[in-house]
Amino acid sequence: QVQLVESGGGLVQAGGSLRLSCAASGRTFLNRAMGWFRRAPGKGREFVAAINWSGANTYYADSMKGRFTISRDNAKNTVYLQMNTLKPEDTAVYYCAAASGSYYSITPRAYDYWGQGTQVTVSS
Repeated sequence: QVQLVESGGGLVQAGGSLRLSCAASGRTFLNRAMGWFRRAPGKGREFVAAINWSGANTYYADSMKGRFTISRDNAKNTVYLQMNTLKPEDTAVYYCAAASGSYYSITPRAYDYWGQGTQVTVSS
């Protein structure tokens, strides 16, 4: 069992930055890849970024490349999403997820556990 709690969301102006955190509890965090997804108003869930169990490999959706950085601190059981140069279209609820395996995936079905989400609002 893995529990995930996101934090760090909020209201920011376009061009600004936010750092999301996802604190995980449970013994199997170290063995799992982690991902961030988002859901904008009126839209479906969208892959944002993912990282493998060790942090050595990461993957990003095209629209996030160069602006977002995913990282993890296994000693703290925490995954981060650094978001820079934010745009109004980044407004969404951001969810952290823990995969069933150790290598990252862009597919929601690969993730067993989900956090409750944190709201990010980017004003123009």
